[in-house]
Amino acid sequence: MDLLKKLGNFVWSMAFLINFGSLILLYIIMFFSLQGCLDGRTHHGEKISVPDMVGKNSNNAKSLLAGTNLNYVILDSIYDPSKVSGTILEQDPGATSSTKLYVKQGRTIKLRVSKRTMLVEMPGLVDKSQRFAEGVLRNREFRYSIDYKPSREAHGAVISQMHKGEKIAKGTRLPIGSRIKLIIGRNESGIPLELPNLYGLSIVEAKQRVDNMLNMEFFIGSCTGCLTSADSSIARIFTQSPEFEEGAIVASGSSITVVASKEFVDLEENQPPQ
Repeated sequence: MDLLKKLGNFVWSMAFLINFGSLILLYIIMFFSLQGCLDGRTHHGEKISVPDMVGKNSNNAKSLLAGTNLNYVILDSIYDPSKVSGTILEQDPGATSSTKLYVKQGRTIKLRVSKRTMLVEMPGLVDKSQRFAEGVLRNREFRYSIDYKPSREAHGAVISQMHKGEKIAKGTRLPIGSRIKLIIGRNESGIPLELPNLYGLSIVEAKQRVDNMLNMEFFIGSCTGCLTSADSSIARIFTQSPEFEEGAIVASGSSITVVASKEFVDLEENQPPQ
């Protein structure tokens, strides 16, 4: 009983009441201070409207967010040739006008924008059939054109793939929609061609002219006085078979044989060709 009496006297003593009151006051001060600090840091109660940025150009994103204390970041670009490059396609969070949601200051708006160019790997089409090559190019959204070159070994197959006049290697990355030229081999014979006049040409010039014809072969029957490659380079053709006549026709797939001479003299002019 004495213990309880002493405990009761202590609880109701002035010293205990002062200490207890001070503790309660300290708790209240700490609670409201913490509450005020949290409200300041989390911007409790703030409501900032998010503008509608979809369809606008990302170059104007900063001005669109002016005065809102909001930030933005472009996450990635999406290929869309129907839109001007840099057009905003998506935003997160969405516009308040459509979502009815508000944000607090400092929030970052995530954007996805359009681009009109996408790089695509060039496939390796050499030795593939023309139909297969065309299908692959269409699937990768390349434009293409076809040229034919005489070839017995690669009839109907791709001999070369070109871009802007240069051969393009497999794996090269090109903008989607680039134009590719396919050179297709074609073994055709019997097509009437105008017989070229090779008289007076060098061997190299004559061979180039025949090679440019459809599937024609070029043979050197003989070269008088040609002991070295230097001799052959200055030799000129003085006869050919089939013999040239104005308007003469030769069938594609056939051959032209020439005879040349290092000591060639142009009989028509009676002097060496210039």
